[in-house]
Amino acid sequence: MLRGSMGFATAGRVPQGSANRSRRATQAITAGRIGPMNLLAIETSTELGSIAIWRDGELLRRDCPSGLAHSETLLPLIRASLPAAGLDFTDLHGIAFAAGPGSFTGLRVACGVAQGLAFALDLPVVAVGTLDAMALATGAERVIVLLDARMGEVYHGSFAAAGAMAPAAVCHPSELPIPDSAGWLACGNGLAAYPLLRQRLSACVSAWQPDRMPDAGAVACLAAPRLARGEGVEAAAVAPLYVRNKVAFTVAERLATGGRA
Repeated sequence: MLRGSMGFATAGRVPQGSANRSRRATQAITAGRIGPMNLLAIETSTELGSIAIWRDGELLRRDCPSGLAHSETLLPLIRASLPAAGLDFTDLHGIAFAAGPGSFTGLRVACGVAQGLAFALDLPVVAVGTLDAMALATGAERVIVLLDARMGEVYHGSFAAAGAMAPAAVCHPSELPIPDSAGWLACGNGLAAYPLLRQRLSACVSAWQPDRMPDAGAVACLAAPRLARGEGVEAAAVAPLYVRNKVAFTVAERLATGGRA
């Protein structure tokens, strides 16, 4: 069993419940069909960044230091964490990152670091959807992911056993598509940011995880089978998934909604 200062967890200990997607993401590993493989996963879609190192089916994950920009802390964290996993940069077989949606700056940082390392080490890259990884981490069969997009909007995605039911999107809470069936789990900080979401989803959601946030461990669990299947691509071929093109309100828009210039 590998050890680090933050501890390792086997792939089978990643929350998964009965979800078919979770089983598919780990069954190849637990069945021994993925050989020795080392993967670095990066997640900086929000202010709560993290990294994970997948070593032969085991995970070491660490959080980015709080209160500092990810651009300042990400590479030092990676450099410090690899030796704790008993690895060096040259031992890696691929790089994964959460491509979005999320913070524009955070997505650019994750993509840039992943590309830079992949170029330098001649490694393939796997881009993982931020909402996909959040859905996997819940362990539920049917999941609605709601991530605060700021500017009065929420990033959203719905996931069932077969995977994403539609591409990730952004909307005002009052415009969120509502499933016509019961038994869903809703997760993400969008629930706390916009109480209207809980009201609108109360008829179809039976479980809530408002504290669920993007995490590099789930990114690694989705990326590892893809990397093993040869689905990694060249660094130049990956890009952030912004979903929307607007970064912030203009001064006029802030004033119109009661804000300050």
